[in-house]
Amino acid sequence: MVCGVSTLSDTRPAAASGRFRLGGEQGRPVHRLGFGTMRLTGPGVWGPPADRAAAVAVLRRAADLGVDLFDTADSYGPDVAEELLREALHPYDGLTIATKAGLLRTGPNEWHAYGRPEYLRQQCDQSLRKLGVERIDLFQLHRVDPQVPAAEQFGALAELQAAGKVAAVGLSEVGVDQIEAARLVVDVATVQNRYNIADRSSDDVLRFCTEQGIGFIPWAPIAAGGLARPGGALDTTARRLGATPAQVALAWLLQRSSVMLPIPGTSDVTHLEENVRSASLPLDLDTVEELDTAA
Repeated sequence: MVCGVSTLSDTRPAAASGRFRLGGEQGRPVHRLGFGTMRLTGPGVWGPPADRAAAVAVLRRAADLGVDLFDTADSYGPDVAEELLREALHPYDGLTIATKAGLLRTGPNEWHAYGRPEYLRQQCDQSLRKLGVERIDLFQLHRVDPQVPAAEQFGALAELQAAGKVAAVGLSEVGVDQIEAARLVVDVATVQNRYNIADRSSDDVLRFCTEQGIGFIPWAPIAAGGLARPGGALDTTARRLGATPAQVALAWLLQRSSVMLPIPGTSDVTHLEENVRSASLPLDLDTVEELDTAA
């Protein structure tokens, strides 16, 4: 299911993060350090980027560095991030594209859960067209809508998978009980919850995913608050290792669990290259324990 080291045949920087198969032993293998596209849109995750060419260049550079898992959503823009992915990387040779549906947008920084089955089916069809594919590699329920029976939302995902429109199914911002309920209806390949060195509120979910072989995609992976400020634990460790606090935060995540799939996003090529170098940043056990304690 999980390979903790990169193969000798791939020397690109992201390969050092190791590989994980989405959906078990027969699933699609990806490097464990991916890329999130939310930051490629306009302010408030609304509208196009200020520099479209720069956004396309970041995506292409990520692929050059060996990143082969790209996470997006219909609500990023909305539509903008999916369209950028198609412009930059289609036909996605050797790449895995993960998208999401289940959040409506009414303006910058405004998000509303909407999980009616007909809407999820509609958005899946639209994402297929926008991405230019016949099947979505990983289709995630962006939020479980509390106004719609959860089983109906999970059932819509199962129907899309059975129809061949979706290869693997994922969930976002869920607890263990919701994952277990979903697994009664559809195979769950990944879970995407907020998780970072300063926010471990999903530790129980991560533990469950690790035990079950479910990929765990932490969003906001390098948010660290005071830990990254001068004198903070991340800053101190980064100085000692000749790295950046963000690199240490990502390296810590990769060592936290073999199912961890961080997707740091950026609109800057330099920051992208720094993030990818975290895949080969060594953290010994003493350093990990120090970071655990500090956080």
